[in-house]
Amino acid sequence: MTVEVELAGEPFAPADLLARFTAGLRGEGAVVSFSGHARGTSKDGNGVDALVLESYRGMTLRSMQDIAAAAMDRFEVTRCLVVHRAGRILPGEAIVFVATASAHRRAAFEAADYLMDRLKTEAVFWKREESADGDRWIEPTDADHADARRWTDER
Repeated sequence: MTVEVELAGEPFAPADLLARFTAGLRGEGAVVSFSGHARGTSKDGNGVDALVLESYRGMTLRSMQDIAAAAMDRFEVTRCLVVHRAGRILPGEAIVFVATASAHRRAAFEAADYLMDRLKTEAVFWKREESADGDRWIEPTDADHADARRWTDER
């Protein structure tokens, strides 16, 4: 089993990460990937100039590694890649990339979904939106927390 977790300070190309991930496969039949990109509008519909993700590198990386390790323990996946940006992210740029591989599709889908739910709510980042109206700190929504609770409620 292989787990890779990266905290990126610069833009990355999800297609390049997927190519790197699939090049390391050892016969798995399923690969699931997800990339999340910064939006140009906030939840209330106002324009956003940039999303800023502040981190304390060691703590943030450790939280991401713990989430990835939990996914590997919980699902029958053989490989996992998590790359998350920190710093100033412009609309359209990738924020997060997750890829999972397994013998069969269900485990790969569930592991990727689990990773995203937990990264969204538990990875240690301080997030703010920059706009013409000023900066605004943002937190995970009630819906984000409900998504993450699915994984604890069903056990």
